[in-house]
Amino acid sequence: MSIKDWPEDQQPREKLIKNGAKSLTDAELLAIFLRTGVKGLSAVDLAAKLLNDFDDLNHLLAADQETFCQGHGLGMATYVQLQAILEMADRYFHTGLKKGAVFNSTDVAKRYLIQQLSQSPFEIFACIFLDNKHQMIEYEALFQGTINQSSVYPREVLRRVIKHNAAAIIIAHNHPSGHIEPSPS
Repeated sequence: MSIKDWPEDQQPREKLIKNGAKSLTDAELLAIFLRTGVKGLSAVDLAAKLLNDFDDLNHLLAADQETFCQGHGLGMATYVQLQAILEMADRYFHTGLKKGAVFNSTDVAKRYLIQQLSQSPFEIFACIFLDNKHQMIEYEALFQGTINQSSVYPREVLRRVIKHNAAAIIIAHNHPSGHIEPSPS
C-alpha cells in the first residue's frame, strides 16, 4: 500500500508538520529523506530495511561511499545528497557554537562534544577551554589513542589551560565502540 493511502496522521510528512520532527521514528525521518520507495517497498519500509541492514541510523549515516551505495535502493546521488545534508547540519550546529559560544548547560556541552567526537575511529581526549563567563575560547583534541585507549598527560593539559588563559575547562573523551558507559579505569 502506498503511503498516500495511509491515514493522514500516520504519514511521515504530515506527522512531522503536525507533531514536529522529534515525533518521528528513525525510519520515518529516513523515509522523508528518501522521498520514494522501490518496487514492493514504500519509502518507510525501505527505510526500515536499510536501518536493519546497517544496524542503525548512525551506521547508515557514517557509511563510506562504497558501503552506502551497496544498500538496497541507494546510489551515488543519494549518497551525495546525504553528505550535503550532513555537512549543512554540521555547519548549522557550528554557527551557534564557535568561539564565544556560552556553555551554560551540560546539554550544550554534550551536543557539541558528540558532534566533535562521534565519528572518530580512535579514542580522543579533548578539552573545551572557557573564559570566566563560560564562553568558548577554544576546542582542542589534545590526545589521540587507539581504538580502546588514549594516554593523557596532565602536564600538557595544564600547559594548554595556561596558554589559553582559561578560567574553566570541559574535558571529554569518546568511545569509538559507541558504548556510553564509563570504563572501570
